[in-house]
Amino acid sequence: MKQYIAVSPRETAQMNTAELRAHFLIETLFVPGSVELAYTHYDRMLVGGAVPQGTEALTLPCPDTLKANYFLERRELGILNIGTAGQVTVDGTVYDLGEQDCLYVGKGSREVSFSGEGARYYLLSAPAHKEYPTTVRTQAEATPVELGSQETANQRTIYKYIYNEGIPSCQLVMGLTQLKPGSVWNTMPAHVHDRRMEAYLYFNLPAGQRVLHLMGEPQQTRPLWVSNEQAILSPPWSIHTGCGTAAYTFIWGMAGENLEYTDMDPVPLDSLQ
Repeated sequence: MKQYIAVSPRETAQMNTAELRAHFLIETLFVPGSVELAYTHYDRMLVGGAVPQGTEALTLPCPDTLKANYFLERRELGILNIGTAGQVTVDGTVYDLGEQDCLYVGKGSREVSFSGEGARYYLLSAPAHKEYPTTVRTQAEATPVELGSQETANQRTIYKYIYNEGIPSCQLVMGLTQLKPGSVWNTMPAHVHDRRMEAYLYFNLPAGQRVLHLMGEPQQTRPLWVSNEQAILSPPWSIHTGCGTAAYTFIWGMAGENLEYTDMDPVPLDSLQ
């Protein structure tokens, strides 16, 4: 399990492209027949991907790095399926997850496995202090919110799954944003939230297309070119926004001090540098 050490704004401002990619970009998450995990020191978030192959189920491992008896001994887990329909089994109970459905798995669950040819599970996990029930929330139940406009090329639909008014959790917040055809900007105007880190997974990006993700302090922004099904880590002090060469979808997930989706500090466009 690769680890991503937290770095400061001062260090980040001095990094070249290769260094930025090494510290903030998770390039490979979805490997057929495997569970891939990445551990970040930003709020101890863990990012992963699971891709079942054939009829064999994949079991969520417990890496030695966690120093735990089982993965969810002191953690909670959000799972969002970005592929075709599949099943996640938690301590013997089977949960069906269609495309872009979400499952929250609470602290104390001992065994988690993934199945379904064509399913692709994106995983986010954060430390937890309390047990909450394992809960499914389908995309149809995720309270869609329409934002942006064609004129500003950021017309999009936001689906919220794990948050204060949705699935309860200790500190994990998770949702999905789908851009309309012809729209390419996400999360614009940009913002920061010092109380929470964030991770983005970009997917449904057509072959050969890319997203230019912008990070860094508002007056010290840095670009990263991101491919389909790659993830970006965003420290609490960093903006997180991007512009694609075509429409795409992305999953946002946060961990930190609170569960308020609206807890953010907007950055005026004319102050970005």
